[in-house]
Amino acid sequence: MGRGQMVAEQWAGISEELRSEIGESNHRNWIAPLECLGVQDGVAQFRAPSRFVGDWVKRTYHDQIFAHLRSVASDVARLEFIVGEAPRPRATPEIVIAKTLPADELQGAPLDGKYNFDNFVVGKPNELAHAAARRVAEGGPVTFNPLFLYGGVGLGKTHLMHAIVWELREKRPDLQVLYLSAEQFMYRFVQALRDREIMDFKNLFRSVDMLMVDDVQFIAGKESTQEEFFHTFNALVDQNKQIIISADRAPGEIKDLEARISSRMQCGLVVDLHPTNYELRLGILQRKAAQFMHTYGSVKIDDGVFEFLAHKITTNVRVLEGALQRLFAFSSLIGQEVTMEMVQDCLSDILRSSDRRVTVEEIQRRVAEHFNIRLSDMLGPKRTRTIARPRQIAMYLAKEMTSRSLPEIGRRFGGRDHTTILHGVRKVEEMRGTDSQLNEDIELLRRLLES
Repeated sequence: MGRGQMVAEQWAGISEELRSEIGESNHRNWIAPLECLGVQDGVAQFRAPSRFVGDWVKRTYHDQIFAHLRSVASDVARLEFIVGEAPRPRATPEIVIAKTLPADELQGAPLDGKYNFDNFVVGKPNELAHAAARRVAEGGPVTFNPLFLYGGVGLGKTHLMHAIVWELREKRPDLQVLYLSAEQFMYRFVQALRDREIMDFKNLFRSVDMLMVDDVQFIAGKESTQEEFFHTFNALVDQNKQIIISADRAPGEIKDLEARISSRMQCGLVVDLHPTNYELRLGILQRKAAQFMHTYGSVKIDDGVFEFLAHKITTNVRVLEGALQRLFAFSSLIGQEVTMEMVQDCLSDILRSSDRRVTVEEIQRRVAEHFNIRLSDMLGPKRTRTIARPRQIAMYLAKEMTSRSLPEIGRRFGGRDHTTILHGVRKVEEMRGTDSQLNEDIELLRRLLES
């Protein structure tokens, strides 16, 4: 057996090592489909099921694969990914059109197994987005097109996108679903232009039953990509094919996004995933703790720990979950229960970075400017609606974005009692469930204050 063929025989073991390094989902989507053809003249050849898979593996996992191969064959100098039944020059690889691909092939980006509907904690800030995602995941008639999900980092956009794909794989395996990031869309478009295969690109994207594009703000300012995206969008809508898009802000707020694209995106259902509230964060912690118990075993957690974390880590669910996982890992390693003292020591870096530095005075000034009222009126005794509503919004933001207590906030609002502040905060929380304009005002103010 030649040395090159020996490498092909050892690929199964290397593949398993890569599985432990990059995770089950990434391995299943990108490494498992590869076939190692062996090494010839220092070139390790792999057959990929499609050009996109080959290019993606080369960009993302080249160094890891190369290092493993070198450990068993020191003469390997480079990797080559080909498409088709037999080796052929890289300049003319086979292009696989979407309608000939199985469902797994159409997935443009790897999926995370834990991002499913069962693991999505529903609360007031995300219940509409969750309901809309559930509806399109049924794979039935298109009722709103596109579904546009937007919100800040770690609020659940990508979780819902992945959950839709997982649900459709189970309920409608006949549908061809293509999920990818806007960056991947641009990469494939540019590659098609470079290789003069733009018609294959168009056929691929126009033949799917559902197109899902994550982080669409990435294409803003990229004229050629926006042009092609616009035509793809229109072609799919004309065929009554479902489109689902996510972004970090509303279509109209994406800078350098063409007006015609922004307008098209607003023709369907635009849903905001609001920042989490205390109750939702607490629910997320309780759900994740139950999952971690299976991984780390039973861990005793002191009363008040979940409540403290839900109050303290407010901006990003991923950070919140990561903090809890760190506590579980630390507790299992040292064999001690999770106490408040351990939380302060183990999460000191996260807690420091989560300290909100926005001041009450900054919030008051920004809210007054936004609603075109005088700061003195906000702090004064006037109770007219045009003054009282901005004042309550400022109270709400002060409670959410600063570490000040209710009495401290009250003192900064003209010496008001803490019960007045609490009433204002609860009033705004109640109204956010029904008043979309109020939500838009609050999210705009929040972004301005955090910038």
